[in-house]
Amino acid sequence: MKRLGKLLFTIGLLLILTGVVILRKDSIITLFNTYLSSNNNEVKIDDVNEYYRDYDFEFVQNSKTIKPENYQDILNTYYTVINAGKSEFTFYCPKEYESCLIDVESIANDQTLLSDINNYTHPFNAFSHIETEFDSLGKVTIKITRPYSKKDIESINKEVDKLYNELYNDKLSVESNIKIFHDYIVNNTKYDSLRSDQNIIKYRSDTAYGPLFEGYAICGGYTDLMQLFLEKMNLKSFRVSSYKHIWNAVLLDDKWYHIDLTWDDPVTDDNTDYLSHSYLLIDTKQLLNMEKVQHRFDQDVFIELKETD
Repeated sequence: MKRLGKLLFTIGLLLILTGVVILRKDSIITLFNTYLSSNNNEVKIDDVNEYYRDYDFEFVQNSKTIKPENYQDILNTYYTVINAGKSEFTFYCPKEYESCLIDVESIANDQTLLSDINNYTHPFNAFSHIETEFDSLGKVTIKITRPYSKKDIESINKEVDKLYNELYNDKLSVESNIKIFHDYIVNNTKYDSLRSDQNIIKYRSDTAYGPLFEGYAICGGYTDLMQLFLEKMNLKSFRVSSYKHIWNAVLLDDKWYHIDLTWDDPVTDDNTDYLSHSYLLIDTKQLLNMEKVQHRFDQDVFIELKETD
């Protein structure tokens, strides 16, 4: 009887373990892959979302395989993870890269640098909050929160598609079509002074949702919406920022230009709407000749826009 009892107990335990394996197979596979990754220090990014940009910039580049060997590799890892649309991603510091965790901590604590990296991604993949966790064994996990919900993206995409089909003219030049979208946004948007001056938040004016559906924007809203139209035109572009302002940059005929809709939609004393083209498709020298306080950006970060003699 004792032998029979032990046999039944063993069989029962095996059945329980088998059930656990079946029910938790995904977690077990993830754990197994994590174990392998932590031992060879290499993680691949092969599942990206539809807003992934498959091109590189001077400051940051995409990495298909994450195995950092230097500081630039860490920068590229952050960019790739954000650009790929990940909400959470884990990679590992190789033992031979002795300062890896020091570099990770330095980047993770530099909000200006992270924001600069963020500017190179599609607005729907950009983060509103980013957090980094790491341990002494070299495991690093990046967690990302985004400003646009799935519902937001669906609504915005539907409206942008509709406007694009109405406004885009394939008989005109690229520059002319950019001007069309620039003018549409400015003519249908007011600068949200209550938010910028008094921190009174009535509209979602810091995202593309504000100018598109509510008619109000601050610089982030103007820039994101313009960025979406540039994306529709398949133009290489990014957002460029200074210490308190943000605007667009776009590549045309191998040359980079600035577009600042915020400054082309000035606030007037009598609230009269005014459309300007002063900051439409200008180079860096022109930009800084006109205004060099809010537009003084880091040319060692936004290298494509570096002023030339």
